[in-house]
Amino acid sequence: MIGLGLIGGSLLRAAHSIGRTTFGATTSEADADAASRAGFDVTTQVEAALGKAAERDAMIVLAVPLPAVEEVLRTVSRVAGHCVLTDVTSVKGPVLDSVRRRAPYAKFVGGHPMAGTANSGWKASNPALFGGAAWVLGVEHDTDLTAWAEVARLVLDVGAQVVPLPADSHDETVARISHLPHIFAAILATIGAQGGPLAMALAAGSYTDGTRVAGSSPALVRAMTEGNRDALLPIVDEALGRLGAARGSLASTGGLAVTVNAGYEGAQAFAASKDAERAGVRVSLSAPDARDGLIALGERGGRITAIEGDTAIGEVS
Repeated sequence: MIGLGLIGGSLLRAAHSIGRTTFGATTSEADADAASRAGFDVTTQVEAALGKAAERDAMIVLAVPLPAVEEVLRTVSRVAGHCVLTDVTSVKGPVLDSVRRRAPYAKFVGGHPMAGTANSGWKASNPALFGGAAWVLGVEHDTDLTAWAEVARLVLDVGAQVVPLPADSHDETVARISHLPHIFAAILATIGAQGGPLAMALAAGSYTDGTRVAGSSPALVRAMTEGNRDALLPIVDEALGRLGAARGSLASTGGLAVTVNAGYEGAQAFAASKDAERAGVRVSLSAPDARDGLIALGERGGRITAIEGDTAIGEVS
């Protein structure tokens, strides 16, 4: 494990708790000290940890912010360039491009667990963080499916469910349901705070719910939103169009029915998706069209819940 923040630390804890051999590194002396005192095999020497991974042919998980990925990949390529490599970064296209340039021989499977909190660092890590969560695993035309299955087994072992997707589909989708909400939360928090002490005294549930993720580390939020610029810009434009329409309607007729009703329907659709009946599906990882089958499953919102032999078993609405 390279990086021991909220996600990296939680994954290290979760993998250790199910009996997997784990070790890691972080450049944060505070996180390394805390993890060591908790009994984990960690170091501040990233190259040493990667050397150990190369010796053991271990899976490497990059749990560093997007701006740090390029530098770490240079060391991966030099020290452990043929290991199975995955990551937990919230943007997939830029990481995939970096791996292809910096560590072209690594057996790379991009990953993004859809789990987290507004807190960060080792102190916020929790081995139960991934229970029931969706975890995107990248499937591209050149993905090594043996390596993919190895990473998928780790994801399943720590309690998450696998959503197979290509990088471009992932990035467009998280722009809608993760990165835009972070921007909205930042704006809402700013506007609320500008109301002064009275606004802060009256703020209650709707303000708290709308601004929760504004308490996330600004550096991490900037890394994922700015890193997903190409996919995020058209989604921001879509949101601005809806805000503009709402303003126009409020100014001209005094009504917001279209905006409010559409939002209610969107919320109902999300709630209904949690209770929808799901059908079982099986994808043979040795089939010539296995990658297409995995992507089709993921893009329908399906999840893989088990790997048995060379077969991925999942469910889809």
